[in-house]
Amino acid sequence: MQSKHTNRLVYETSPYLLQHAHNPVDWYPWGEEALTKARNEDKPILVSIGYAACHWCHVMERESFEDESTAAMMNEYFINIKIDREERPDLDHIYMDAVQSITGSGGWPLNVFLTPETKPFYGGTYFPPERAYNRASWKEILEGIHKAYQEKKHEILSQAENLTEHLQSANSFGIRMGSDKNHTSSVTKEELDQITQNLLQSGDPVWGGFGKAPKFPQTFSIQFLLRQYHFTKNEAALKQALLSIDKMIAGGIHDHLGGGFSRYSTDNEWQAPHFEKMLYDNALLISVIAEAYQITQYPIYASTIQNCIAFIERELTSEEGGCYSALDADSEGVEGKFYTWSFNEIKTLLNDDATIFCKYYQVEESGNWEHTNILWVRESQADFAAEHGLNLEELNHLLERSRKILFDVRAKRVRPALDDKILLGWNALMNTAYSKAYAALGIEAYKETAKRHMAFLEQRFRGEEGSWFHTYKNGIAKQPAFLDDYAYLIQALIHLQEITGDGSYLLRAQSIAEMLGNHFSDAETGFFYFTHDQQKDVILRKKEVYDGATPSGNGIMALNLLFLSKVFDRREWEKLAKKLSDTLRESTLKYPGSFGIWASLLQLYCFEVLEIAITGREFEKNLPLVMKKYLPNKIIQSGETNLSNFPLLADRETAIPVAFYICKNFTCLRPFYNIVDFLANV
Repeated sequence: MQSKHTNRLVYETSPYLLQHAHNPVDWYPWGEEALTKARNEDKPILVSIGYAACHWCHVMERESFEDESTAAMMNEYFINIKIDREERPDLDHIYMDAVQSITGSGGWPLNVFLTPETKPFYGGTYFPPERAYNRASWKEILEGIHKAYQEKKHEILSQAENLTEHLQSANSFGIRMGSDKNHTSSVTKEELDQITQNLLQSGDPVWGGFGKAPKFPQTFSIQFLLRQYHFTKNEAALKQALLSIDKMIAGGIHDHLGGGFSRYSTDNEWQAPHFEKMLYDNALLISVIAEAYQITQYPIYASTIQNCIAFIERELTSEEGGCYSALDADSEGVEGKFYTWSFNEIKTLLNDDATIFCKYYQVEESGNWEHTNILWVRESQADFAAEHGLNLEELNHLLERSRKILFDVRAKRVRPALDDKILLGWNALMNTAYSKAYAALGIEAYKETAKRHMAFLEQRFRGEEGSWFHTYKNGIAKQPAFLDDYAYLIQALIHLQEITGDGSYLLRAQSIAEMLGNHFSDAETGFFYFTHDQQKDVILRKKEVYDGATPSGNGIMALNLLFLSKVFDRREWEKLAKKLSDTLRESTLKYPGSFGIWASLLQLYCFEVLEIAITGREFEKNLPLVMKKYLPNKIIQSGETNLSNFPLLADRETAIPVAFYICKNFTCLRPFYNIVDFLANV
């Protein structure tokens, strides 16, 4: 059926932009055509930013952007630009900062008004079609901005200049905030204890996680606590880390039928998620649960990793082998409809098994969430079996066959929309997750998938002269890659080298790091800008140091530089990593929830890095056994010793079955010639 309206977004590849391609709003993508038109016609620009899996973005579209009278106002008064925040995180970060400065809060949809020179002067998030929620209506906002621009343009331009100057000065806030002390001393155990205590104080001792609802996974905090236990045997750190993982696995944030995790929980108990499933969340959770499994060997962690990877391979992997971005929260216009159940549905489908299943998964006749039911668990299978006088093995079989029945029925429902663009950075996080899952579980298929997946990224995303692209779809790669893309990619190459012994991955990582030093680095501070020095369509180049939903690109780069400095004997990289860490040391101590990656870096400086080399004819047979052991402070290389690029492998023994070398702090132990002795000494 032919659409009544079609705008320029119809030529885009982003699913989010394509969702708006038939709005009556005359949307433009971000680009020179729209910006030139704004300057020529002296019209303010309305930038509306969201993403395909965003529930309130869909709501505002239905209420306002599909309304012809509203669209007529927007088309008359403004040049309207739609942006997918996942395609252009650089623009999203800048204009989100602007709205947070104006209103004190942010989120999506993000609606920002700019001068024709792209400088922000007003903005907000969701606006209703009529006055509600203590918010002006969208039409009132449009009329007010238009009138102000016509009658008080000078004031608006002045306001835009002031706000832009504020954004420029705030760009280094996190860096300046932590630089009040010029640290040259070694990181102490007392400092790491302070970080641990700060995290534990913010932790929920009953339901796990950190802070109050809405609750996000905060995998970086969990990772720090797991590693702190490894280094210091701090039982409280381990308890809070495992409690957080356990409660997420048991909660409604975890898809008990299909595997994988939603983005966050709307409540303290992890019961009711915001149902969108993002690739990056699942990659990060796989990685941290893999570390938890290495420490504990708990079977539930292994099965959760396997089910999560199965979900990604089933629902978020393209035929070419890349990983898609997300699944929507909504289906048939209702949030969570695909994932929720009525009591009667389950009773009809499961017959005699329904009573036990419903008790175990908290299914209620009247519903446990908005008159329907989210599957979630309040106690372990062992405790539940004991409480109800059931045989544990029989209970497990009952739950397993019941889940299979419901999964098969659910598969026939109308599915949530798929955001099928493939992002370099998020895919790199997933590649690391495959490597860490292989290291923990030893499942050969994960290693082979990681190798194929990296080959896909190199074939589809790599540009000319060492550059890479950010996003790929339908055979087209576009938008220059950002810092996070490169940082996560280097990290993935390092992990892939560890599990394969293939040094060529490290050579590629070194090359990318050198490019970043040439085109992304700030000579004054040493930190990396988010954008390439040749990118000209942003009003400022941000330097971001905080962890958000994904890890800080600068934090990951500091870890990468520390690793690569050891591998290639690049002392300047080691000094830079230490300088970046020291600059943010005070901030990391005070606010570890926002600086989790930096906190893990401080751990390495305190407890030293183990440099491990494995050589000999049987290195490949021994490597998986080494990788299974939890050594979060290791740098490991294995294989050929005739590569002059790698000092750690140079002149090692090769004619024997296997040799293990351990070095730290510029000192090497005598080699070990069997795996038992080696593992006893690391």
